[in-house]
Amino acid sequence: MRKKITIVGAGNVGATAANWIVEKELGDVVLVDVNEGIPQGKALDLLEAMPIEKRDCSVIGTNGYEETANSDVVVITAGIPRKPGMSRDDLLQTNFKIMSDVVGKVVAASPNCILVIVSNPLDAMAQTAFKQSGFPRERVIGMAGVLDSARFRTFIAEELHVSVENVTAFVLGGHGDTMVPLPRYSTVAGIPITELIAPDRLEALVQRTRDGGAEIVKYLKTGSAYYAPSAAAVEMVEAILKDKKKILPCAVYLQGEYGINGLYVGVPVKLGEKGVEQIIEIKLTPEEQAALNRSADAVKELCDVIGMA
Repeated sequence: MRKKITIVGAGNVGATAANWIVEKELGDVVLVDVNEGIPQGKALDLLEAMPIEKRDCSVIGTNGYEETANSDVVVITAGIPRKPGMSRDDLLQTNFKIMSDVVGKVVAASPNCILVIVSNPLDAMAQTAFKQSGFPRERVIGMAGVLDSARFRTFIAEELHVSVENVTAFVLGGHGDTMVPLPRYSTVAGIPITELIAPDRLEALVQRTRDGGAEIVKYLKTGSAYYAPSAAAVEMVEAILKDKKKILPCAVYLQGEYGINGLYVGVPVKLGEKGVEQIIEIKLTPEEQAALNRSADAVKELCDVIGMA
C-alpha cells in the first residue's frame, strides 16, 4: 500500500507541493479545492506526466473530502494569498474561517492523519488547526522554519559563494516580521557564519530573510511565493512518511519549552512517523530569548483576535 497524501488547496503552493511529492514518489496524492475543475484539471495534468517521469503515483482532484479518507498526511494550503502591501496578518480573519471549515472536514475523513499547516498567518492557523482538530500536538505541525531557514541558507551561500549543501541555518519564532534567525547556530561546513561574514553584512542577510516573502510578493504583484514554500512542506512530509527522525525547525505547540506556554512557535523538532517526536531545546542568549519572546507575543496577539489563544 502506497502512502496517501491529501493537499487542501490547489493553488500554486498546493499544486507545486503535489508535483514535488510525486517527483519523490512519496505516495498517492488527492488534491482538494472548492473551485470546480481546478483540482481535477491540475491532477490529471500531473498524472499524465507520470509515464514521462517514470513514477507510479496516483493523482486525483476533487471538490469534496470523500476521496481523502484515511490519508496518512494532510497538507493544508487553503486560503487567500498575500497581495502587495498586505502583511501575513491581514489574511487573519478570512483564512481563520477557511481553516476552521477545512479542518473539520479533514478530521472527519482522516481521524488518524498528521496535519502539516502552510496557510498564513502560519502560527495562528496552526493554532487554529490544533484547537479545532482535537489532535495531540505531535500531529499538528506548522511549516515556517524550514522555509525561513532555506531563505537564510540561500542568502548565506550567495554571500560566500559556496554550495548551499555546505550551509546549515536556523530560524526560530513566528513566521513573520518577528522571526528569529540565529547566526550563532548557522554554519558553513561546520564553521559558524559569525566568523565568515562581517556583522553589518550578516544583519542585512537576517533582514532579507525576514522580508523574504514580501520581496517575492513585490516582484510578482498578483501572487506570493510557492516553489520554496511547497518544497519546505514536502521536506516535512518526507521526514514523516519515511520516519527519517530529521531535525527541522517547525511551528509546534509549546507547553513550557523555551519558557513559552500554549502557543505555536517555531523551534527545532525531530520529525518522524508519529509527527513531532521530540522538541529540541537549545541554549539561547538573553537577547535571543527576548527576541523569541517578542515573536511569541506577536503570535498571541493574532490568536487572541480569533479566540484561539
